[in-house]
Amino acid sequence: MLDPKKVRLGICPIGWTNDDMWDLGDENTFQQCISEMKLAGFDGCEVGHKYPEDKEVLKHMLDVRNMTIASKWFSSFLVDKPYEEVEAEFVKELEYLSYVGATAINVSEQSGSIQGMMDKRILKDKRIMNDEEWDRFCTGLNKLGKLSLEKYGIKTCFHHHMGTVCQTVEETIRMLENTDPKYVFLCFDTGHFTFAGEDPVAVLGKFANRVGHVHLKNMRMPIVEKVKAEDWAFLKAVREGAFTVPGDPDGCVDFDAVFDILDKAGYEGWIMVEAEQDPAKANPFEYSKMGREYITAHTGLGGEVVLK
Repeated sequence: MLDPKKVRLGICPIGWTNDDMWDLGDENTFQQCISEMKLAGFDGCEVGHKYPEDKEVLKHMLDVRNMTIASKWFSSFLVDKPYEEVEAEFVKELEYLSYVGATAINVSEQSGSIQGMMDKRILKDKRIMNDEEWDRFCTGLNKLGKLSLEKYGIKTCFHHHMGTVCQTVEETIRMLENTDPKYVFLCFDTGHFTFAGEDPVAVLGKFANRVGHVHLKNMRMPIVEKVKAEDWAFLKAVREGAFTVPGDPDGCVDFDAVFDILDKAGYEGWIMVEAEQDPAKANPFEYSKMGREYITAHTGLGGEVVLK
């Protein structure tokens, strides 16, 4: 059982309003989203595109619900842009996140990313970096990580992601082995490793000590098999329901093994339910409640909430 004094339970807004395809969930408001999150039993959330840009407004809206921001996505372009440009944008996000109480920033390298391209095959068309690009990428990550931790007390957690230069286990391992463990952490995502054909439990077993933030996604493998057979784009896979939440019987991820490894490693931080689905097909409140109830039953987190 995870220690509720060290591990907090949150959820991402992408089940209500999709950040890559704004038509998915466009009818759902920011206030509806965070109110349903709290009603379902979550202590915090990440930042979505409908959230207020004014950090004072955002903090107030969360404070009245006794919630906080856990982290936020950051698109880095360390390979294709000058480091100074990336750092300037990074600092803006850190100022925002520091004010609203976040403990992590989820960095995803978007140089050459195909995750948002409907005409690219997610499993065949991704960019592969050369050695010089790898060096620039890892050097930049170390600089960002040092800055975020030493100046703001916020962990830089790298998010491996489908369609990016760091998608596979091999790429993730290379990133971890070439960055400073004091400054660069892993945003461990059960869904993206599973989607890539990897075993998330095996990866976590090797690198649990580097994990600074956790995304819990479940996967519908029949959909993933269609992605492979028919060469789908990532966003088509999302629309067709490749992702779902922990506790969904359609999913395949062994979350008990994930919880056990995190517990034995003494993990401290947030674990977030994150499942980008079409809210017209998968009611966000119902699925968030499903995910929270499953996690509570298997870890004890969020157990004080009872919903009939």
